[in-house]
Formats: sequence, structure tokens, C-alpha cells
Amino acid sequence: MRLLFGFAGGRGHVEPLLPLARAATARGHDVAFTGRPGGLPAGFPGFPAGADDSGERRPLQRLDRAREEHDFLHGFGGWIARERAASTRAAAAEWRPDVIVCDEADFGSMIAAESLGIPHVSVVVLAAGTFGRPSGLALLLDETRALHGLPPDPGLGMLDRHLVISPVPPTFRPGGAPMRPMPPVPRQKTEPPTVYFTLGTIFNTESGDLFGRLLTGLRRLPVRLVVTVGAAIDPAELGPQPPHVRVERFIPQAELLPSCAAVVSHGGSGTVIGALAHGVPLVVVPMGADQPANADRVAELGLGLVLDAVDATPADAEAALHAVLTDPAFTANAAALREEAESMPPPDEVVGRLEALAQDGA
Repeated sequence: MRLLFGFAGGRGHVEPLLPLARAATARGHDVAFTGRPGGLPAGFPGFPAGADDSGERRPLQRLDRAREEHDFLHGFGGWIARERAASTRAAAAEWRPDVIVCDEADFGSMIAAESLGIPHVSVVVLAAGTFGRPSGLALLLDETRALHGLPPDPGLGMLDRHLVISPVPPTFRPGGAPMRPMPPVPRQKTEPPTVYFTLGTIFNTESGDLFGRLLTGLRRLPVRLVVTVGAAIDPAELGPQPPHVRVERFIPQAELLPSCAAVVSHGGSGTVIGALAHGVPLVVVPMGADQPANADRVAELGLGLVLDAVDATPADAEAALHAVLTDPAFTANAAALREEAESMPPPDEVVGRLEALAQDGA
């Protein structure tokens, strides 16, 4: 079986695809990826398409949910879908896949698959799921569908025509065929407790003074604080730090989460899904995109606390992290989500469904 994996965004759109891709490779199937050059994972043939994020620094903006929904609609549903449909068709012409697998926001790859008569599978990458279906999406996607000879799809049947796979515990986001997000990893407690602070790989450059403001409060606590600022930011910008604070551009979160007692983050889906899989409670400081919806769900399920990115003071950050570390309810609720994630079918089992789909065809 030949599989083409597509993604429409950055690292958070790629990481959820990797367990399935690796499991398919282990079963002897041929796997390739198509997407932004900087997101193409090592170890697989790649078809680069589009441009990476510029990394341009931007000031922190007050959260505006209507603005974020508009940007998603006209980005992922508009020009990105058009670009992805064309580039995935081109990659498919060369790779000749039996199945196209894409992240759930890669609408262009879904359209490309349908236009080529190839079954497609989408993988959930938006943790809460309430953000990625704005009003007007069908009308915009119909424009791209028409470019590839497809009829209108007012009911958005294209989104789940064949199979939707979800690495998110159903309690957090119901729906989709469940797939364990990662192999079970033993928890590794540290003394003092380890806390991971990140603002992701895109919104980190739109965070203004947020890193420094929150860090001022977080480092007051007796914790081992690990901070990642992203490739575009020099850790030296945050100034000298005490011995219990480590600041790096990037560390794979899979290396950190097994030993973490808490995560402080922007609430991007990749970070949230990773924290859930490891049973780690959160302090979420949403700035945009899917983050507000993820933060809402974290608060609703008692998995952590939420701060306002513009208004939060160092004292607020210190108090929120202290509460998440010391209130056993947060840890217990996060542990329950971890147990749920570990009970989900492993990727190897899910590959069997792709094999059946390839055999049946579109």
C-alpha cells in the first residue's frame, strides 16, 4: 500500500500524523509526506509545497475570537485549501498513493483525493474541535471544489466521507475512530517538580512581552522550569536566569512531558494533546487560532487554569501554577484522561483500517 500524508499547517498539524505513518512503515507500506518544507518529517520521502512561516515578530494582540474564526475561514478554507489541492494533486501524480491521509484542516488534500478518485482519511489535529468548522466554510470550499471539477458540498460530507481518526481522548473531544496518540510511557517524577513552559512554534513570535512577564512569576516557585522559545527567538533575550530555569530554542516535548508535573502554554493543540496523553495538568494562556477553544475545554474538565495573555501579571502566573501543582483535583483529572488515551487502539491496529480502505477504493 502506498500512502501520501498531507498537512496544511505547522508542527501541530504534522505531529499527530506521525504515529500512523510510522506504524504503516513498520507494516511494510510506502509512506510519503507533502506540506510546508520546514514541516516535512525526516525519514520519509517528501514533496515540499508552499512556504514556511516567516518567523516575523509581531506584537501581542488581545484575543478576538471573531477575528480568529475569520482568519481560519479565509486561510485554511480559502487560499490554503486552493494551494493544498493543487500541490497534493501534483504529489499524488508522482507518488500514486492508494490512500491520502491528511490533517483535518487540510481541506485541499481532501478535495484533491476526491477529484482523483482516491479514498482519503483525515486525522484530528484540533484538540477541542469546535474551532475548525466556521460558518461559511462550505461555500468557500465549493470554490476550490469547482476548480477541480467537483460539485458543491453544502453539507461538508467531504470532511468525513471515508474515515476520521482521532488521537484525542473522547472525553475531551468526542467523535472519530480513536487512536492512541503515543505508546504508554511511565511517568517520571522529579524533585523539584518539572514544569514545561512553551508558547509553541508560531505564536511564540506574536507574544510580545508574554514570555518575560510569565517567566518572572513562574520562576519564583520551587520548580525545575524548562522554557522553549522557538527557533526565531534568542534565549538570551530573556536575560540571565537562576539555576533552576533552563531556556532553549527547542526541545521535543516528548522528551519533557513524561517527567512534567505541569505545562504552561498557549494552548495549541499539539501541546494540549501531548499533555493529555501524559496526564499532565495545564496553565493555558490562549492567544488565538484553536487555543481559546482548547482553553475552554481544559477549564470545563478541571484539567487546569486559564489566564488572559494581555492582562496576566507575574503574580497571576505564579498563583495559577502553584494551584495546578498543589490541588490534587487537577492531577487526578489529567490522570483520568491519560488512562483514557492509553486505552485507545494503537496506531498499528488503525493501519489495518487503511489497508481495508485501500482495498475497497473510493
